[in-house]
Amino acid sequence: MRYRALATLTFTVALGATTVLSASQASADAPRPDVSTATGRVVDPPVIVDDAAMAHIRALQKISDESGGNRAHGRPGFKASADYVKSTLDAAGFQTTLQPFTHAGAQGWNVVAEWPHGDANNVMMIGAHLDSVPQGPGMNDNGSGTAAVLENALTVAKSNLRPEKRMRFGFWGAEEVGLVGSKFYVQSLAAADKQKIKAYLNFDMAGTPNTKAWGIYQEGPDLSAGFKAFFSSKAVKTTTINPAGRSDHSSFSAAGVKVTGISSESNLSNLEPCYHAACDRAANVDPKVLGLGANAIATVFWKLAGAKTVS
Repeated sequence: MRYRALATLTFTVALGATTVLSASQASADAPRPDVSTATGRVVDPPVIVDDAAMAHIRALQKISDESGGNRAHGRPGFKASADYVKSTLDAAGFQTTLQPFTHAGAQGWNVVAEWPHGDANNVMMIGAHLDSVPQGPGMNDNGSGTAAVLENALTVAKSNLRPEKRMRFGFWGAEEVGLVGSKFYVQSLAAADKQKIKAYLNFDMAGTPNTKAWGIYQEGPDLSAGFKAFFSSKAVKTTTINPAGRSDHSSFSAAGVKVTGISSESNLSNLEPCYHAACDRAANVDPKVLGLGANAIATVFWKLAGAKTVS
């Protein structure tokens, strides 16, 4: 999470199956449309167990420990984090892209993944920023959002979904220094490709310890209604938050894409004590909070995408 920024979940357009694409290649090599209609039955997602997402937290913590204690833009820990996410998604059958960009003289990366089924002209996207600040490993901010989105992608693959719409996943670089990666990605898309993204959901901090309530973005109230219903069904308190301009969803909103998101940080003026600090380690992520967030994402995302099993 950027300073004064809030965790957001973003939708992004996947860019094909090559390992590295330039901005111009990203648009040219976009996946061919698949307008076939899923003929299976509509399904709800399986329950994502708490430890499934925590496994990614442990992996990111190990990367940080081996990379000078952080996963910041331009540092070895960030590239290793991007490689971990990409290799995990490659193995699960996603079309993945490692998109390079440069900021402040340092190399950055976005990871974009697409489940290669559903109508490519109607894209539903979720996302999270992958970088930390230099002061620490960034496990809640934003390893937790990354872990929740990554485990959601793996759940789609394990379920072998045939959704009506495309499901895309974005993991953004250099969020902490100004939403740089997500801005670069959106600006690299042709106008027609931007119009294909019908919604972007952002998740920035999803494992805050001792969470009293979940924050739901005030942006996109029609999209966020599903989150309110999910948390209500679990008797979990929610509050409306306004992170406009402060996390990666803003890059999509500026391009006219409908956005929303949730965060386990419900008070943006009083963030948890390890925010942007060396103590934001794996122990600073609450497994039950993270598990709840991952399941909230799945419940809403599957419905938006029209998730179906193979007939």
